[in-house]
Amino acid sequence: MLLIVSLFLADVFAAGASRPLRAQAQTAKIVGLGATTCQRFSDDVKANPAVRRDYLAWAQGFMSGIISSRPPGVDEGLDLAPVSFDLIKQLHYLEDYCARNVSLDFSDAVAALYKRLRQEGKT
Repeated sequence: MLLIVSLFLADVFAAGASRPLRAQAQTAKIVGLGATTCQRFSDDVKANPAVRRDYLAWAQGFMSGIISSRPPGVDEGLDLAPVSFDLIKQLHYLEDYCARNVSLDFSDAVAALYKRLRQEGKT
């Protein structure tokens, strides 16, 4: 299962940040708290703001999986919690992204955040 997810993530991010983000048919089964829609994420955090911490932890783990699936030399040293885009800013990014894209999956929001962090690392 991990190999399937790794291959999927490697394929999704192989094009790099220059390609526009768009929803793609998933070839891997995403699991865990974050395996939900943006609408559900938004509803959950509205009903129980404390659950934002759990979603953010899931997002950090998901992005860590992306980094570990990258080929050698790609995204090495990428900081998933840079001072310039700390965890609070990341949480707000996910909330804003999902508010604008309720029909997408939460994992799509996390993928967009990952691309944003890649851009942050270039500044």
